[in-house]
Amino acid sequence: MRLAKIGAPGHVLGTDEQGRDMLTRLLFGGRMTLLAGLTPVGVALVCGSVLGVLAGYLGGRVNSLIMRTTDVFYAFPAVLLAIAISGALGPGLGNTLISLSVVFIPRVVRVAEGVTVQVKGWEFMEAARMGGASAWQVLRHHLAPNVLGPIFVFTSTQVSLSIILAAGLSFLGLGVTPPNPEWGLMLNTLRGSIYVNAWVPALPGVAIFLTSMAFNLLSDGLRDAMDVRQ
Repeated sequence: MRLAKIGAPGHVLGTDEQGRDMLTRLLFGGRMTLLAGLTPVGVALVCGSVLGVLAGYLGGRVNSLIMRTTDVFYAFPAVLLAIAISGALGPGLGNTLISLSVVFIPRVVRVAEGVTVQVKGWEFMEAARMGGASAWQVLRHHLAPNVLGPIFVFTSTQVSLSIILAAGLSFLGLGVTPPNPEWGLMLNTLRGSIYVNAWVPALPGVAIFLTSMAFNLLSDGLRDAMDVRQ
């Protein structure tokens, strides 16, 4: 039965426009949405941290090259940049991951560079260098432990935005393609049914909202636990 109401027999959350169980679709769609939201942030954490730490520690021309290149991408709003790249590459999960990774890497680079410049000026860093430690030893034993915490916390705050952007691309037809279930794509296919059964089409949106809120609360907890503000 198409667009069965929430609580219908055999369908706890009703059915979609083709009579498919919404609870099953939401569960399977959540895997795709989380993959599209978490993977770009993970890529940005690795690539952005490396580039930002190198820019902050080495300084000079290396810093100028990395940061000026980053500024080119950072100058565009995240939504417009994601749409532009996805539109150029075409729809599909792989292209969505690429476009969102490009969006988030510059953000992480700027944070990593700023934290590295700050930590590099601390007295214990100068003491390590004066004590004969090599550049690699300084990076590994003194710099990395002090910069990775703030970078990781900042990156965790970007997960909710990544999930929303991934769902938005799918809603616009630039992300995950049918028949794969994905919350943004489900919103797109169900939007024509909102006047027939308003509650069922709203379920993917509720799922996106609750998931984004959960990751925001998680990032707040990480920030408090690691005392980043201090």
